[in-house]
Amino acid sequence: MGGGYDRTGGLAPAKDHYFATRPDDAQMRESASVWVADDAGAIALPRLGIEAVAERWQSRGVQVNVAFPDGRAVIVRDLCDGRSPVDDDGICRTFAAGGLVFHCDEPFLRHTVTYDGTALDTTAAALALAPFPDAAAVDLSIEVVVTTALPPWVSGTLSAASKALFENGFAGAFISPRYEQLCTAEGVVRVGHDEWTLHGTALRIHRQGPRDVRGFWGHCWPSALFPSGRGFGALAFPPRADGAPTFNEGFVFDGDSMVPATLVDAPWLRRLQPTGDDVSLTLRTAHGDVRIEGETIASACMPGDWNPEFAPALQQAGARYRWDGEETYGMVERSIPTEQLEG
Repeated sequence: MGGGYDRTGGLAPAKDHYFATRPDDAQMRESASVWVADDAGAIALPRLGIEAVAERWQSRGVQVNVAFPDGRAVIVRDLCDGRSPVDDDGICRTFAAGGLVFHCDEPFLRHTVTYDGTALDTTAAALALAPFPDAAAVDLSIEVVVTTALPPWVSGTLSAASKALFENGFAGAFISPRYEQLCTAEGVVRVGHDEWTLHGTALRIHRQGPRDVRGFWGHCWPSALFPSGRGFGALAFPPRADGAPTFNEGFVFDGDSMVPATLVDAPWLRRLQPTGDDVSLTLRTAHGDVRIEGETIASACMPGDWNPEFAPALQQAGARYRWDGEETYGMVERSIPTEQLEG
């Protein structure tokens, strides 16, 4: 993987560094996250992330999800002391909070993510009922190195329709300026006395900008990288009650180039089911439809109103995908207002 194409996407290296000082705009946000999928499907990391907002710059949201096919979920949800140390050359390559650290080894090419601390040892089913269930604490350490395989996808740039909704409509406020990039991944996860060696794929996301998710009514966000070097990604919001256009942008990477696409049959979240949910999808491109079969294999769920910033019910999951007989593991995140959940 990696091919002969420019994995930076032509973006300046500085775009992949972190804010060296607290931003002046109180609502400016720095966010880094990574989703990791083991190529054996034995373990998934359906989001490790830090959220820092300038108005509370030193108190940063930390999320860690380690999920297993049997429904076990080892999680961290916390506000932690933040750190953004500047290197001798004046560049900030490290973004940290509590035990979670993101380090930019080489912009748009290689990143290291580590966690060292404790976590709650629970299940996805318990998380679907309460965001902070009664659960025992367990020691958790993670070290993952992600190496980019494809150029970054910058949200709101792949079509005139998505660009208009991002720059002049509602989408930019909900999504915020961001890019994501499919990667390969190697690492080690230790939970208590147990250890897993990871060989697989990852999706990394970097966001820098203000964000306002009040009134958010749900989304579907799947992505995966295949062994052949093909990949896909998409982000769609459900149809709007007033019939106005909604954001729907994605891509198919065919091994040579990133082809714009839209998600024509998004697998919207209907129930907080730990595993085995059908997340098959179709991506429509100018060259025809691409059908990808999928099912969730491990997840972390959150009921609605778990966070004042984000009211819908949420599922973050590892998924098994199949594309013309080729199989891989990737990610899917979905949300929906709680009153629309079934059962």
